[in-house]
Amino acid sequence: MFSKRKISTFNKVALALVLMLPICASAQDSNFGNWLIYFGNKKINAKWNLHHEVQYRNYNAIGDLEQLLLRTGLGYNLTENANILMGYGYILSENYIGNTDEKFDVNEHRIYQQLITKQTYKGLSVQHRYRFEQRFVEDDFRLRFRYFLGINVPLANKESNRWYLSAYNELFVNTETSIFDRNRLYGGLGYKINDAVRVEIGYMNQFFETSSRDQLNVITFFNF
Repeated sequence: MFSKRKISTFNKVALALVLMLPICASAQDSNFGNWLIYFGNKKINAKWNLHHEVQYRNYNAIGDLEQLLLRTGLGYNLTENANILMGYGYILSENYIGNTDEKFDVNEHRIYQQLITKQTYKGLSVQHRYRFEQRFVEDDFRLRFRYFLGINVPLANKESNRWYLSAYNELFVNTETSIFDRNRLYGGLGYKINDAVRVEIGYMNQFFETSSRDQLNVITFFNF
């Protein structure tokens, strides 16, 4: 369905797009929050997999809900290193009203399609993810494209090593104005508990056109 040459070209174009992004955005406001994240992947057989995730996002350390995200999807392996997936997500956002302590709820239902490609070189793992979203936000319908570039680097070449460094950048682009939606830049430390489970803790900066937010991310990955 996708040749290696086509996937490689797509990777280069998307990477160039991210590198051209003005990372030094003019942020007017910044505050610190916490995201607790679970990513699960169930291997059905050699070709099919079931993805599921839960993200509990807080405005502060914990207890002040910003957003609850539930997402699932059914994936298919095109090759050993390329997977396509279609899925659904539900997102509950609790937004503050101006500078008050009052909130209002925003419900979003989301359908998405994605392609993930992976490369490994001398222990270095690189992942590209291209995701297209159809978003039903209350009575509004929106479209959005996302490109994710992630890298995992082992801290030692020994087989017994379980520690690694993780970094990623993800660009969000709308199909209507404003085109730039947001950008997420992350760096963290990971530990592989066993072949099925690994955990990460890291810092993420998320910036918009006129503001930015900082998050402490605690992430669990479970493959079974």
